[in-house]
Amino acid sequence: MDFGAFDLGAMDIGAVVTLIGGLVFLGLVVLAIRKMATKQIGAGDSDGDAEEEALAREALGVPDAPIGALPPGHPEAQDQPTESATAKPISPTPAASAEGRRPMRKGLEKTRKGFMAQINQLLFKALDENLVDDLESIMITSDIGIRTTERVLEDLRGQLSRKEIRDPSVVRARLEARVRELLGPPAAPLAWQHEPTVMMVIGVNGVGKTTTIGKLAARLVQDGKKVVLAAGDTFRAAAVEQLEIWGDRSGALVVRGPEGADPSSVIYEAIQKARSIGAHACICDTAGRLHTKVNLMEELKKLRRVMNKAQAGAPHEVMMVLDATTGQNAIAQARQFKEAVEVNSIALTKLDGTAKGGVVVAICDELGLPVRYVGIGEKVEDLRDFDPDEFVEALFATPEAEPQMANAN
Repeated sequence: MDFGAFDLGAMDIGAVVTLIGGLVFLGLVVLAIRKMATKQIGAGDSDGDAEEEALAREALGVPDAPIGALPPGHPEAQDQPTESATAKPISPTPAASAEGRRPMRKGLEKTRKGFMAQINQLLFKALDENLVDDLESIMITSDIGIRTTERVLEDLRGQLSRKEIRDPSVVRARLEARVRELLGPPAAPLAWQHEPTVMMVIGVNGVGKTTTIGKLAARLVQDGKKVVLAAGDTFRAAAVEQLEIWGDRSGALVVRGPEGADPSSVIYEAIQKARSIGAHACICDTAGRLHTKVNLMEELKKLRRVMNKAQAGAPHEVMMVLDATTGQNAIAQARQFKEAVEVNSIALTKLDGTAKGGVVVAICDELGLPVRYVGIGEKVEDLRDFDPDEFVEALFATPEAEPQMANAN
């Protein structure tokens, strides 16, 4: 090509300026797109990391600090297992508390003022044959779910006569009884007697998985049990740091590896360490990428096999952590995980932060899994054993009881 034949002077100056401006604009657009893509890649994990770190600091009384900063006196991160610093006193567990059922009522306040307020408003007006249709709308919007709602309403249609269905007290009593039936029996208590009992904790990022592990560890240590925590979520540095904060304050031993290490090796080492020191419990944190990614499910299957190699019969409990504020999406997540790993129980977090606590009923009914723990606050003692009777009593508390509950709290 003869570049000498190109006469720049022959071009219109305006055209040249326009061409240059267009090239500059195109370059800026490309840079902006690349920057946005980079932000989106880490956005999901960083949001969950920040929330869980804040919860951990508040629950344990750790002062605010930059992400990655450990409490004063915390041992430096090492590839080998590290002993935690002197444990900070933890408040009594709910089982030993004299507060009774007040915390659960307080935790379900938003749900009660939403779901039950609508039910009460419906039941205390003139009732007719449209009652069932009105109940259906209320229950679905409370995230009890279509399938579970249909089962409850089918029972009301079949069990109550036309006369009874016009009686608010009868309808309310039957509705309460049916919800209790759907919740099923409480989860069987964990004996923590396998030396160690190995618990595998799974769930997507941001649901409060690491925080739940930390609170459970604090409870067990306070009960006189020796606990080892396996920092198996090696893909998130913040998750490991959060677990070390919990271990440092509760007195649990944390086993971790270098950032990006194979989770299988970390968990295997943790179980071996737990066996060697005679620990009662080894609680294993796991990665929590979105449940739609097949590679995560395959990794969880691998981890389960590794646990069994480290100790025959492990894991003895697979607990999935779900966020109550996500409603029906929590059930969709559980179904995906359940297909990959045999799940034994559910821990439901942030129950106090949603008006859709009815999702507890749907989880028990649709998944056939017991809810073992519920989170109704940010303190260690706010991780409570789930009691179906207590839940139903708190959910169906009458309006007359509200002033008494307010005074009690």
